[in-house]
Amino acid sequence: MILLQTLSVDPISAADSLAMGASAESIGLLDLLIKGGYMMIPLYLLFILAIFIFFERLLTLKKASKTSSHLMDQVKILVQSGNTDKARILCAGENTPVANMIAKGIERIGSPLKNIEVSIENVGKIEIYKLEKNLNLLATVSGAAPMIGFLGTVTGMIQAFIAVAQEEGMVSPKLLSTGIYEAMITTSAGLVVGILAYLGYNYLVTQVSKLVHNMEYSSIEFIDLLQDK
Repeated sequence: MILLQTLSVDPISAADSLAMGASAESIGLLDLLIKGGYMMIPLYLLFILAIFIFFERLLTLKKASKTSSHLMDQVKILVQSGNTDKARILCAGENTPVANMIAKGIERIGSPLKNIEVSIENVGKIEIYKLEKNLNLLATVSGAAPMIGFLGTVTGMIQAFIAVAQEEGMVSPKLLSTGIYEAMITTSAGLVVGILAYLGYNYLVTQVSKLVHNMEYSSIEFIDLLQDK
């Protein structure tokens, strides 16, 4: 009878102990980030910087791509009819890279065609510079974040082994494993920040390339218009 009671109680107590152990060992994401050490601070800052640059550039590129599909048709009609002032006002109202290039070309109507091409090209270079602003900084974040993460791992490992060296007698496996997993947190965090920044950078570069292609096409179309005039 006593044996049966023992058997009936032991599984429950074992399950309770396992549950308590699991709850004691479970660590939340916030706890992991906090235990990453001081090297997590620059990673937090780089993450915030990458998010800010990505969304700021994304909004800028979306605004720059909102050129009316009928702009060149309207400019063509106005230029052919000799109403260049109205065509320039129309482009100024768009306030996009393509419209700014065409507006500069309209201002130079009457000059040699080569001078008009150079003027449009110069404006295009300025607009491309505006579109690519801070993209290099985002690329730097994508490369710097993993390296900072690795540096945090190295410094964390050094601290862990210093603690082991100072321990007298038998070294506790928990002491060593705790120091190691805390050091590895910075590596994973650095890789996450770096990967996100890298993906964001490549996406923005692709969007800039599409805009540049549209600018080149529009400038060629405008020069052809002047040649046919």
